Amino acid sequence: MIIREMKIEDYEEVYKMWQITTKRALSKADEKPQMERYLKHNCGMSQVAVIDGKIVGTVLAGHDGRRGFIHHMAVAPEYRRRRIGHALAETAIKKIGEQGIDKTHIFCYQNNETGQSFWRDFGFKKRDDVFVYSFDNDKL
Repeated sequence: MIIREMKIEDYEEVYKMWQITTKRALSKADEKPQMERYLKHNCGMSQVAVIDGKIVGTVLAGHDGRRGFIHHMAVAPEYRRRRIGHALAETAIKKIGEQGIDKTHIFCYQNNETGQSFWRDFGFKKRDDVFVYSFDNDKL
């Protein structure tokens, strides 16, 4: 397995995997132009796992200057339970840390028990003191 930086040229293969991975919330923010902007803004932090030339895992990662964020962590179902997700998360967190960021957050759906278990086992702590609120900027 090779873990390497995600490039915009990987978009179609990555997006296809996101569509088949369970519990993903794809939106307009995941379209190619927005992904290209995100990858440029957070250069080197998002990763893909490749086996035999095929992308089998991905982690979209970056930071806002003070906190790191992991989005769309995914491993193709037939490649799970091989520590690919762990390797991707570890690489992304290291890349974020290299930018001087000392904390990384992950958003995980309440009904995604597999994801919650993964992040707990990895060492993330669930917070019960905050809620996430979202606003569609085009409504302004």
